Amino acid sequence: MSEVTAAENINAGERTIFGHPRGLVILFFTEMWERFSYYGMRGLLILYLTQHFLFSDERSTVIYGAYTALVYVMTIIGGTLADRYLGSRKAVTFGAILLVLGHSGMAFEGGGSRQIMAFNGSEYQLTLDGRGGDANQIVVSAQGQSRISFNEGATTMIVADPAAVGLPPTIAVNAYTTRVETETLYTNILYLSLALIIAGVGFLKANISTIVGALYGFGDKRRDSGFTIFYMGINLGAFLSSILCGTLGIAFGWKYGFGLAGIGMVAGLIIFLRYQDWLEGKAEPPDAGRLKEKVLGPVTLENACYLAGLGIIAVSMLLVMNAHLVEEAYVGLLGIIIFIVLVTYAFTSCQGEERGRMLAGIYFTLAQIPFWALFEQAGSSLNLFTDRLVDRSIMGLSVPAPVFQALNAMYIVIFAPIMAWLWVALARKKLNPPTPVKFALGVFMAGLGFLSLVAGMKVSGSDGMTAVYFIFLIYWIHTIGELMVSPVGLSVVTKLAPARAVGMTMGAWFLYSGLSNYLAGVIASTTGAETIGGQLADTAAAKATYIGVYSQVGYIAMGIAVLMLLISPVIRKMMHGAD
Repeated sequence: MSEVTAAENINAGERTIFGHPRGLVILFFTEMWERFSYYGMRGLLILYLTQHFLFSDERSTVIYGAYTALVYVMTIIGGTLADRYLGSRKAVTFGAILLVLGHSGMAFEGGGSRQIMAFNGSEYQLTLDGRGGDANQIVVSAQGQSRISFNEGATTMIVADPAAVGLPPTIAVNAYTTRVETETLYTNILYLSLALIIAGVGFLKANISTIVGALYGFGDKRRDSGFTIFYMGINLGAFLSSILCGTLGIAFGWKYGFGLAGIGMVAGLIIFLRYQDWLEGKAEPPDAGRLKEKVLGPVTLENACYLAGLGIIAVSMLLVMNAHLVEEAYVGLLGIIIFIVLVTYAFTSCQGEERGRMLAGIYFTLAQIPFWALFEQAGSSLNLFTDRLVDRSIMGLSVPAPVFQALNAMYIVIFAPIMAWLWVALARKKLNPPTPVKFALGVFMAGLGFLSLVAGMKVSGSDGMTAVYFIFLIYWIHTIGELMVSPVGLSVVTKLAPARAVGMTMGAWFLYSGLSNYLAGVIASTTGAETIGGQLADTAAAKATYIGVYSQVGYIAMGIAVLMLLISPVIRKMMHGAD
């Protein structure tokens, strides 16, 4: 930004860095480190659940879906408490502290669960000799250990060195039984840590974005540029953590990957606390005096807000622990109830063009669901697929599966400016697609990405490893789709909702984002495969399952996209120019 342009927007006495309020620097690095910690942990989580705790694929993916869903849902509560009582600064500080505690807890892994095989009156442990997709399945006895494998169809276990473990060279799978022994203490630490992270993100994520907006006055032309810089911090954190935490966790140990994610959050908290004066009072409580009022006996209003955070932790822990018991029907019912509330509001409290815009806003909150349900497979089923069924060798090195999640952030950094330029160029020629069309194209890309991966699976044969460039391809297609949905989604909803209902509508947006993540977990659970020691027992069967599920969701998403495209003229008319 030139000095002349910047001067037009800088208030007298405002201290800036490169033409922007210096508080933006603090928020950039705080959010960068928060996203570093979040995505670093996210990349390892599904592998940690299946290989360290030996949860089934189905249970692991549902836990993952519940966790990511609650992160979005609890943002509504954290944002509401900050808007009405705490203020963004206190909410972000509290959220950051919870995140530090949560990520620190993830580093306490214990010895892990043990899968015990009972055969001919003796017991043996089935485990892995490492972490990630390159780890080998082994059987351990009092005599020693030996690598094992399974024949096609997984009907027979093959023992590489029978004498080393006192077993026959082949064992029919129906000739032995297995059980899993868990460490209750460390399993509960896992659930508590996830709950702390959920509550922490709930208090931090929405509120730190609010502070960014507060740094700029009404009509400040630097606002969009400031949010772009802030958005780059998010992607920088996600990119670095996927590579560093992913590599460290797989190569050296889960606790090191999770520990590094925790260190990142500590860095973010230190920066935010050290330079709070740079925010120049833009994130203070709406009524600081009211926070000192007693509301529950000796408990002040401020402490009551923090106690609400502890309530979020308790509820989140309970839901994550029992995620596999939560019926999809209950989640769907919640979505229907919120939909009825929104539509009722549109018809009882809005008139004319305002009603049409509100209904269009409701449409967009629902239209995001199919996209995120597929896009969020990245951290669950697609992560497991990459780990187990992809040839991850690049230039002679076997790249850990979590590292590939850095592709999304990398593609955003590369293609977001190109897409932004493209929309401007098309607008000059009056060819810029309206928002409903962009949404339809985004959902279409989500389906297309999975069909491209299915094509890669089919090319490699029934039991061959899929070429790694198909992983590069699906992440690229999904990122282009994200750029058609995510950047415009929040913006258009705030434009369409009446000023008095923006908070409610944005809350609905985050709620449906959360439901999308839960749906993503349900979809991922259908790709579950039989595992021994956390590794596949039947590659061909697992691959066939992925082909079936990914083909189905791909075609369904593309069909929904076509329907969205057909009704886009109606939605655009309802928007009454708010595009």
